[in-house]
Amino acid sequence: MTTAAGGAFFLMDGDHFVGTAHTAGPWDPNRSMHFGPPAGLMGRAIEATDGGDAKRITRATFEILRPVPIGPVAVHTRVARPGRRVDLIDAVLTDGDGVELALARAWRMRTTDLGGLPGAVAPAPPPGPDHATPRDFFPVEAEVHYGTSVETRFVSGGFTEQGPAVVWMRMGVALVEGEQPSPLSRVLVAADSGNGASAVADPTRLLFVNTDLTVSLHREPVGEWICLDASTLLDAGGSGVATSRLSDTGGGIGTAMQTLFVEPRPHTDGG
Repeated sequence: MTTAAGGAFFLMDGDHFVGTAHTAGPWDPNRSMHFGPPAGLMGRAIEATDGGDAKRITRATFEILRPVPIGPVAVHTRVARPGRRVDLIDAVLTDGDGVELALARAWRMRTTDLGGLPGAVAPAPPPGPDHATPRDFFPVEAEVHYGTSVETRFVSGGFTEQGPAVVWMRMGVALVEGEQPSPLSRVLVAADSGNGASAVADPTRLLFVNTDLTVSLHREPVGEWICLDASTLLDAGGSGVATSRLSDTGGGIGTAMQTLFVEPRPHTDGG
């Protein structure tokens, strides 16, 4: 499967990126995006910010200010803390009217060859995607959406099963039309699915929407497949945390964490 053809999450339109139906999320597929594609778009912009030569992003935190509407968005970045070895980049995602939708802050660190680290052992990956089972995304009232645009194969659990899950994910469309996504973009598009894959409550009864996403990487990912070994904890007071250990087919690459806002889903049957 290639991600350079067959559709894209975003189409370029001047200084804006127009979200397509592939970005649609499960909570309101007619209006708002799954945050994975916008996170990938913001990561793409951070990587391209001046001073990134010979550096890679080791941690990125995204603050989700409001649902991202399906439509035109723009990303603006600035160097908050310049440096030859380490720098800090801020990014803001806005809609077509300039309203801020999400903020991001990422550390970029210079790469270097340490010649190996004595005693360092890379975490082994879970059983690979060839040993995992394709399973459906949450039921969504749309023919095309995020769940149809990312290939998912579960080692354990499932989107429609409650509890921890181990899932391999691979982008089925490009992030931006005509471009090959970077390794970071592949991670970010997948990492925001940890709370959905490991849901511990019935999504028809409860909303458990993340207010943020933090991804920390100790090495650059390789290949198209990203694995989330995900678990979720909810509190009766209306909050929760989803944590995912991230891997590629070569082993562990880092972690992702989401803080969750939890509340009963509004009734739609007039009751």
